[in-house]
Amino acid sequence: MMNLYTRRRIINVIGLVVSMLAMLFGLFWLCWILFTLLDHGLPALTMSVFSEMTPPPGSNGGLLNAIAGSLMMSLIGTLIGTPIGILAGTYLAEFGQRGWLAPITRFINDILLSAPSIVIGLFVYEVYVVHVKHFSGWAGALALAIIVIPIVIRTTENMLRLVPNTLREAAAALGAPQWKIVNFVTLRAARAGIITGVMLAIARISGETAPLLFTSLNNQFWSSDMDQPLANLPVVIFQFAMSPYEDWQNLAWAGALLITLSVLTLNILARVLFRQSATTH
Repeated sequence: MMNLYTRRRIINVIGLVVSMLAMLFGLFWLCWILFTLLDHGLPALTMSVFSEMTPPPGSNGGLLNAIAGSLMMSLIGTLIGTPIGILAGTYLAEFGQRGWLAPITRFINDILLSAPSIVIGLFVYEVYVVHVKHFSGWAGALALAIIVIPIVIRTTENMLRLVPNTLREAAAALGAPQWKIVNFVTLRAARAGIITGVMLAIARISGETAPLLFTSLNNQFWSSDMDQPLANLPVVIFQFAMSPYEDWQNLAWAGALLITLSVLTLNILARVLFRQSATTH
């Protein structure tokens, strides 16, 4: 009869083998997706993609207007959502230890974090697009900002909670009021982690399609007017990939590769910043 030590070793080996098989199974599909994307996207990623507008079927063209529209809406959405997220996260970490407001805010934030992006798009469509009676870049930026806010809130709160209380106590012992402690001590100490959260939020919104279908829609031509329908990469990829035209499908592969590379770059930068922040603390 095997002893307890032998039984535990067998269970441990079985657990490790199952975990490794599960990891390899997931990596296999991930590598397959990346290989397919590179195989189809790299040949289509030419200079015309960055210098020409989205073409009609059967014509040569690029994704310049879609790239510009995505950058504009992502930038404005980030600029709207980041201050709100940082302020709310700071309140939850520094001032929300007591009372009923902080728990309710955390609960609502958890709902927003897990809410499907299409629901956010429908919400903005109902409260904004329906009233102004047209799609616009502002509506798209607002939908993206709503996606940014809960991510930044959660990251800011978590990073501020990692700041040692001894720093707060030292600043308070020197006579600094709480607002100065928050501004010049805790936020500065958590700065790298907060920036990491913002970059992860940008990576999240850069590939969102569903909210933009209900808000900014699309525009085949160049436009910088945020009050009009605006071209964007996710919607262009969706429309071109569903089309029967080979030239549109090639542009869809090129756009998908661009978004993948941008998200990969942002995630790598976020990991590097987070690692530096963790090392500092």
